[in-house]
Amino acid sequence: MEAGPGSGGAEEEQVMSEVHLGCPPHFSGLHVSRFSFSSRPLGPSGNNGGESSELVAATSTSSSGGLLDAVAVDEDGDLILDRRRRSSKHVTSDHHLVTIQHRVTSSLKTVGLQVWKAALLLADFVLHKSFTSSDFDGVTAIEMGAGTGLVGLALARVSRRIFVTDIGTDILDNCLANVHMNSGTLKFDKAKVCVQELDWKMSWPPPVGTRDPDSSQHLWSASEIEEAEKATVLFAADVIYSDELTDLFFDTVKKLMSSGAKKVLYLALEKRYNFSLDELDVVANGYTHFRSFFAAQDEHGDPTDCHGPSFVGKQIDLAEVPQYIREYERGMDLEIWKIMYFPDRNSTDSAKNRRFQYEQERRD
Repeated sequence: MEAGPGSGGAEEEQVMSEVHLGCPPHFSGLHVSRFSFSSRPLGPSGNNGGESSELVAATSTSSSGGLLDAVAVDEDGDLILDRRRRSSKHVTSDHHLVTIQHRVTSSLKTVGLQVWKAALLLADFVLHKSFTSSDFDGVTAIEMGAGTGLVGLALARVSRRIFVTDIGTDILDNCLANVHMNSGTLKFDKAKVCVQELDWKMSWPPPVGTRDPDSSQHLWSASEIEEAEKATVLFAADVIYSDELTDLFFDTVKKLMSSGAKKVLYLALEKRYNFSLDELDVVANGYTHFRSFFAAQDEHGDPTDCHGPSFVGKQIDLAEVPQYIREYERGMDLEIWKIMYFPDRNSTDSAKNRRFQYEQERRD
């Protein structure tokens, strides 16, 4: 958070998501962006199946600050402008807008007030599943480190219940505002989206709160904890940027996956590179630390082998996940992992050994 008035300390460094490039500079309040999608993925031209250019006009004037279509010019260097066409009823009914309230910049402690690329990628994955299969129909799910709640909003269209979780009153209240803003346009019952506080330092289960007027509306009830443990799907986007938080995240995921119904985690992230004085090279140590928690399925064969690690992950081929949301550019450093948990007597020692090896390699 920013240093408070009279604190005597300097303001924390501000960071900005690439998604918000083009938003008003030095905008200190909450900003509203609109992200568009339809049931038809984007074609090479950037249009949904080459339909009416009115869809382009609707998103080009959006305040999202996302990367827009390249400007076209003729041989004389003059701009080529698309003419608006009258859209058909089919195009109109198939065109959806997600309205997200967010900050343009934030401190590292409040990055959940911004929209990040990995959340848009994971939302694309959820939309693709909802358009092409019944995998997520009627599921109970938990989104961890939800931030603005974008992924949860995409899932709310088809799920039975979604617990959207994060920490901090500002982030949770903003997330709840996004739920209210989108329930009508995305046609889901906002009562089935439960915005709750989940502090990974306290792990799982969270403390049970009361519902008196002086209590936070984001505290859990005993029945909500019981229902959440019946979830079969976990989601997380762009939560891998601090080794300490990665440790806490996997500790919470392990306890969640050990409780109630069998669960699978879908996690999207963006590799982030920094110059290291130790290695004298540009490295992605945060990503390496993340990978130390699980074995890739294609590296270790059958994940149910009793000698394998407790977490086993399979990287999802992004070529099989079409882009539905217009207002971002994926780039080469985005990934989605499907992670499963297989408890066994050797898994704890295996995970510790992998983390020790990682730390030893960093010291060497």
